Amino acid sequence: MTALAHLTCVSSTKEKVHQVLGELKAAGIENVLALRGDMPTDAPAKREYHYASELIREIKEAGDFCIGAACYPEGHVESASKTIDMDYLKQKVEAGCDFVTTQMFFDNNILYNYLYRIREKGVTVPVVAGIMPVTNVRQIIRSCQLSGTYLPSRFKAIVDRFGDNPAAMKQAGIAYATEQIIDLIANGVNAIHVYSMNKPDVALKIKENLSEIL
Repeated sequence: MTALAHLTCVSSTKEKVHQVLGELKAAGIENVLALRGDMPTDAPAKREYHYASELIREIKEAGDFCIGAACYPEGHVESASKTIDMDYLKQKVEAGCDFVTTQMFFDNNILYNYLYRIREKGVTVPVVAGIMPVTNVRQIIRSCQLSGTYLPSRFKAIVDRFGDNPAAMKQAGIAYATEQIIDLIANGVNAIHVYSMNKPDVALKIKENLSEIL
């Protein structure tokens, strides 16, 4: 198992970032997921970082790290358009990121279309598909509202039918995520990250469902 450190920058300083990078090196951690982070309400007027690409460039210059970044198949909620969002993705790659992990999505066709478009844009780094099993309806509805994630009718029907029954919703959410992953693997997407939301039993159950496939 390889550790992947998460590092955000929007409310940090360059001094702090380099301190953390030094600590990661000392601990033998080679992989860093570089994120802008959520904008704090009390953010200083004069910030040292504005974009994840700036953090990626700093990490690249600091040493031999494998750098990951986030990408958004449906476009970042703050981006004016998907085209502009892909320009930001290209900036991250040009700054030195080695792979990207997607925001959660519930319709695989969204990812397939996104992969085609970013390859056309010249982005060739590996893309890790981010899958979130839905076990908490309130949490996922709020997350989708914040991120603008599309909920297909099939997924909505599952939530409507089982949302009031936590045990049933958990089972249905795991089944839905499992089916998504099977389809992804069948279509050549082999790098997949499960957003388990600190529920290792959910990730374990999905792994068991895929035992022969993996």
